Amino acid sequence: MRDTEDPVFESKSLVPKALLLLAPLWILGAAIAAQSQVVNVRPQAAGPFNASKMEMQYPPPQGVAIRAGHLFDSLSGKMLANQVIVIKDDRIADVGPADKVQIPQGARVIDLSRATVLPGLIDRHVHLFQDQQPNDARASYIGLNYAQADMYAGFTTLQDQGSAFTYAPVELRDAINKGLVAGPRLQVAGPQIDPRGGSYYPAPSLPVPFGHGPGDPVWQLTSNVNSPWLARAAVREHSHYGVDWIKIYETEDYEGGGYPNTLGGGGAFKPDGTMINVPSLSLEENQAIVDEAHRRGLKVSCHAYGGEGLRNCLASGVDLPMHLTVGVNNTPGLDDETIRLLKQPQADGTIRSVNQTLWDLIGDLEARDLKASGGKATRFQLTEQSFKRLIASGVKEVFGSGAYTVGHGVQAFQFAYYVKWGMPPAQALQTATSTAAETLNFDLGKQVGVVEKGRYADLVAVSGDPLADVSEMERVKFVMKGGVVYRDDLK
Repeated sequence: MRDTEDPVFESKSLVPKALLLLAPLWILGAAIAAQSQVVNVRPQAAGPFNASKMEMQYPPPQGVAIRAGHLFDSLSGKMLANQVIVIKDDRIADVGPADKVQIPQGARVIDLSRATVLPGLIDRHVHLFQDQQPNDARASYIGLNYAQADMYAGFTTLQDQGSAFTYAPVELRDAINKGLVAGPRLQVAGPQIDPRGGSYYPAPSLPVPFGHGPGDPVWQLTSNVNSPWLARAAVREHSHYGVDWIKIYETEDYEGGGYPNTLGGGGAFKPDGTMINVPSLSLEENQAIVDEAHRRGLKVSCHAYGGEGLRNCLASGVDLPMHLTVGVNNTPGLDDETIRLLKQPQADGTIRSVNQTLWDLIGDLEARDLKASGGKATRFQLTEQSFKRLIASGVKEVFGSGAYTVGHGVQAFQFAYYVKWGMPPAQALQTATSTAAETLNFDLGKQVGVVEKGRYADLVAVSGDPLADVSEMERVKFVMKGGVVYRDDLK
């Protein structure tokens, strides 16, 4: 029988009780500490874009001449002074020093002599149709509004990287190209080609093919790619519906019902800070997708955070790898094997560029990652490490924000992060101009991204010098697409 009067024994018996009482406070403190690490603010649009703000100044038959105080040459990365750009219809007819370029008689002259002119910007990773709508008609109007918000901010070319619920991006692209509505140039992927979830899916009450229950079937989930032959069939279906790209998900963010703790709102990490990268497809399925797409003139982009999924993406010859948060061995900051695979020439002899989105990794996603990893890691933090390794290795980055819903029109904030992480300002601007244009599909890349004779007259202007302060790109004042002025806050 214990002696309850023994003060030593009594003090020992209180320890476990105290621990039990303090445990919730410690857990809460750890959660608060993890949350307190969220220091990155994600810019968001205040509301739907007011399209009535857009101007539509069409060029006269005699053409347009722009006097540019400074012009960014996206091929050389240099700033040229006192330039003139002559525009006829939707194309650049001439460009060069003011004393060597003749302005046509009767041409409208736009004076941007106190501004910096650049090629129209390119965002290679947006989602114009992120949320499911009751019907495609509503989805199309919302997608158009997002696209116009991006164009008003200077992004005259966009790549829509997947619309899980609809092929409406194809129709929006065609409507813009036909002049039925005003908007940026688009290349689109349609529905992503395979599942990718942050957690496991709810099972239906009755046995049905995956993706057909419960709820309405979703295009993305009904493409059965569970063999190389079925993967080819899915690509053919997308091709028949008019896409420019095939978008595949290489990694999933969960391991069955185990990790992450989605009931607690966690992100794609285990409690020890290890990132979850479950491969979505086999190498053989990847190879079939890429081969079938290339046979049909399509290009392929892949969502791959790392691990085996990233390895399969690179080994199969995907044209645009995206994210690369960790390496093919799940190594933070990438690894030598990842760099080696990236630098292997494609079948056509070209070296791949990569896209690392930032907008979609900040804010709520960052908070969930901190919660799941116990404050040890986030996708944004790991992307900074891999970004620096890629730059040091000479791998080209293309600008792609991952913007959806409230991210449209504010994505230019990424330029400042590029420079902060060690990229020279000129190279940062090239990611959204000449470099971004190089790997677009078909001949579009030869028509945009550079201010030179014969290319589309897609131009933007800012008041200051973005090579001195790259945040100037967040304050675009002038937008022209195809010779039509849609914004002019400098007049």
